[in-house]
Amino acid sequence: MPDSKFDNPLTVGMNISHAPQPCTLVIFGGGGDLTRRKLLPAIYNQALDGELPANFAVLGLAIEAMDDNQYRDFARKGIEEFSRQPLDPAYWKDFGRCLHYLHGSFDNPDVYVQLAQRLTEIEANFSIPGNRVFYLAIPPALIETCVCQLKAAGLVMPVDEHSPFSRIIVEKPIGRDLESARKVNATLSKNFHEQQIYRIDHYLGKETVQNILAMRFGNAIFEPLWNSKHIDHVQITVAEQEGVGTRAGYYDSAGALRDMIQNHILQLLTLIAMEPPWIMNADVIRDHRQDILNCLRPITPENFDHHVVRAQYGPGFHHGEDVPGYRREAGVAQDSITETYIALKLFIDNWRWAGVPFYIRTGKRMPKRASEIAIQFKSVPPILFNANHDQPLEPNVLALSIQPNEGLSLRIATKLPGAKLKIFPVKMDFRYGSTFGEQSPEAYERLLLDVMAGDATLFMRRDAVESSWAWVDNILNVWASSRTRWIPEYAAGTWGPLEADRLIESDNRKWRML
Repeated sequence: MPDSKFDNPLTVGMNISHAPQPCTLVIFGGGGDLTRRKLLPAIYNQALDGELPANFAVLGLAIEAMDDNQYRDFARKGIEEFSRQPLDPAYWKDFGRCLHYLHGSFDNPDVYVQLAQRLTEIEANFSIPGNRVFYLAIPPALIETCVCQLKAAGLVMPVDEHSPFSRIIVEKPIGRDLESARKVNATLSKNFHEQQIYRIDHYLGKETVQNILAMRFGNAIFEPLWNSKHIDHVQITVAEQEGVGTRAGYYDSAGALRDMIQNHILQLLTLIAMEPPWIMNADVIRDHRQDILNCLRPITPENFDHHVVRAQYGPGFHHGEDVPGYRREAGVAQDSITETYIALKLFIDNWRWAGVPFYIRTGKRMPKRASEIAIQFKSVPPILFNANHDQPLEPNVLALSIQPNEGLSLRIATKLPGAKLKIFPVKMDFRYGSTFGEQSPEAYERLLLDVMAGDATLFMRRDAVESSWAWVDNILNVWASSRTRWIPEYAAGTWGPLEADRLIESDNRKWRML
């Protein structure tokens, strides 16, 4: 009998031969918000679920003045507030002992000497064979300083079967355009081998995103229909309910295109559109995702107005309360033209997707928090059940909900009960929580385990980062040359500007209601 409560589950990892290896996780920025809200709770949940390697420790490095015990208090508060599982006081005593802290400045060479000494002590106490994962939870401007100092201090091991591993995790953004991304990647490559570099995009760790490949290639009913002959169009929506919040300093220099499209959404696109891999291997899958980026039709000044809409949220309502427009948020320039919303129509010029439009939209201060990929199939012929031109049948739609309720649904046509022949659309619905009766692991939990296992499938390779920036730069260059002082507004709490509706309605289609 299988151990699982589910009947005969098949365990297939992205790389089935890999398991998390004993290591020390060094978090640069270990006293920061990302560490408190995401990384430490993720590590705690992994430990509680029995997923961490037996010999494991954490060393936080930051400028905040703390000792080991104060750092454990810092971690406990973060876990109590943000963990998906409640803190277990009995378990905490054992878990807390693996947390350590080093106070110091990232640009001080002496700190890296101290770091090497602390790592040697921790590895001896926890029987860790010198394996290290360096997580850069720091502003992008500090990446060069940290990686160069790590190399200079002798903390980067060579890539061979006889040496302990050294791996580095880099948070987005990787640059703010193609030129700066190349500089960041050049710095990383000068100090680490590409095999050691893990460019993290937490969206790729979400359960539904991981399920895209299983859904497409593990079910015979989908892949034969996954092409321009059967699919009318694809919509990808990432809606954020909150405004710019405390990120105004970063966001006003970035905007929705850089913050969401270049990394998160283009990576979702590649998973939906890629060709079937011949093996579940990181390089093979990333090669196939890269092929999609190579096939993206460039957006040029000539077709720009028919493919791109940007806008900024104005005053409106959130949970019944008045909220300010973007330009009135603290830290935002009063004459800012930074987009908080963007809608795109793009095409993938390859054999599978020729002529199929992909409609993408993302924005802040939307009515709800929701991320969805919707594949709309072509309508059946206008005969039989679809013969009434005044009331055409609704097309079949396969919708993958990424957040907040992870799952998928399929809309099909069926007959209403009764003597008369009436057709009605119904939804076949699957949700992870209701089906499996447990909460899905957070994205960072999965991604941290993959780094410990050496599985780079869900991480961005250098060529993917630079290809996506090259495509995005076309849009940025048109905006820069336009010298506009005003962009359309949409009221906070709405689904975006009228211009975005016109973008899709000009093709006799409409945005989905989420």
